[in-house]
Amino acid sequence: MTRWLAILALLGAASARAAVTLRIGDQKGGNQSLLQAAGELKNLPYQIEWSEFPAAAPLLEALNAGAIDAGYVGNAPFLFAYASGVPARVISVVRQNSDGLAIVVPAKSPIQTARDLKGRRIGTGRGSIGHYLVLATLEKAGLRPDDVHLVFLGPIDARTALSSGAIDAWATWDPYTSLMELAEGARRVATGNGLSADKSYLVAGVSAIQQKREALSDFVLRLNRARQWALQHTDQYANTWAKVTGNPEAVAKRWFARAQIRGIAIDDALIADQQSIVDLYSRNGVIRARFRASEAFDRSFNSAVVEREVW
Repeated sequence: MTRWLAILALLGAASARAAVTLRIGDQKGGNQSLLQAAGELKNLPYQIEWSEFPAAAPLLEALNAGAIDAGYVGNAPFLFAYASGVPARVISVVRQNSDGLAIVVPAKSPIQTARDLKGRRIGTGRGSIGHYLVLATLEKAGLRPDDVHLVFLGPIDARTALSSGAIDAWATWDPYTSLMELAEGARRVATGNGLSADKSYLVAGVSAIQQKREALSDFVLRLNRARQWALQHTDQYANTWAKVTGNPEAVAKRWFARAQIRGIAIDDALIADQQSIVDLYSRNGVIRARFRASEAFDRSFNSAVVEREVW
């Protein structure tokens, strides 16, 4: 009898695991196609319900509303959202080259440098990584925020506005940067290199961390394993991304090749670096009050960055 009770308990635990559903927010199919291409969606001990978003802002709104459990976003938009009270924490971080985070202009634009942006209309999303890029670029060039005219737009509207001449420049990120370069010959006049903009986060709602920790830990492990795979299989990843999203494969190849995305642990040095984003937003009145960036990070998932069995 004791043996059968133990077997039933194990079966019950396995069934409970299988019943878990992670509701994951994705941007332009990046994580879904990555996991699919790397074979990491096989034999999942839980279900994944994917939701697609064009940018971080609507994804974070969904997270705030409890419509998703976790999602992948740039560092600046999450810290902006956290300042407004979104109940979530950073559970995993990736580093990438920031050549694809850029202020782009039309091919024939007279704008050549950051200082040429003075008096120009720049489109980007409020609180987005593009917004951060504009402020950091202006500060580095010795300009003030009121030296330019910020126009807050989502990616689709911003692309249309740039193409029509309604704005002079667009502060955006890949895959949009690569798409503009390849489809319209756009030029980058500033990038995020050297501006603490080389990190992106997997963020999870506080309730999801409490209730779905085991599944989230496994998801982090699979993502980081897939990222290691992708560094050696760029073309295969790009092909899968194109099929999942319906976008040109050439866009993905340019994006992935220059980004070189890889997982890193959350540590004191990382948090100190990310504090600079909070401070910049605070100096420029983008957030109401400065806060300690360390409050927004959960280091307990660090072990999932290292290869190990979670389930």
